[in-house]
Amino acid sequence: MAVAKPYRILIVDDHAIVREGLKQILAEVDDIVVAGEADCSSRALQMARLEPWDMVLMDISMPDRSGLETLELMKKEHPGIKVLMLSMHRETQYAVRALKTGAAGYLNKQSAPDQLVDAIRLVASGKKYISAEVAQELASQVSGERDGLPHEGLSNREYQTLCLIASGLPVSAIADQLALSVKTISMYRARLLKKMQLKNNAELTHYAIKQGLLD
Repeated sequence: MAVAKPYRILIVDDHAIVREGLKQILAEVDDIVVAGEADCSSRALQMARLEPWDMVLMDISMPDRSGLETLELMKKEHPGIKVLMLSMHRETQYAVRALKTGAAGYLNKQSAPDQLVDAIRLVASGKKYISAEVAQELASQVSGERDGLPHEGLSNREYQTLCLIASGLPVSAIADQLALSVKTISMYRARLLKKMQLKNNAELTHYAIKQGLLD
């Protein structure tokens, strides 16, 4: 009887210690092999073009381009690619947005040691992985139990800018972190304030805290 080939995984995270930790967890599993690593978005996109992967395990926070933006680009180039997002952010912050962008699942890093293997197997086999909390949030949105919140209508870039401004960073620091110009970040800020009908950074920060958008 032929033995099934192990799932080939690409890990995308800018922290070497995180990649090593994930590899250690997966080293003890026979049906999953870490066949590649990338420490930034551009490298991840390059590796996705070079060879096929059974699944990509990708962090949401990266230095050159956010995981959500990378996911969007990756799905455009490779519609069938399976991506499991990994993040320190709570599920309520990014999970639904990641799923709507095309992710096959979302896993909080704090729960990764216990749930990582099951999540990878599920996603690599073609299914979705979501926590009970995310499932409830999706159900509420689909059933119309609650109206959409203002921040849910933002683009991924606008939402990222919202969270960074609310965390206290000035526009210049956000521009450096996202490798964009100050003018571009100012444009995102103006757009999100208009969409959310807010007047300034103070109102924006108050909203983010009230909705639990900050860690």
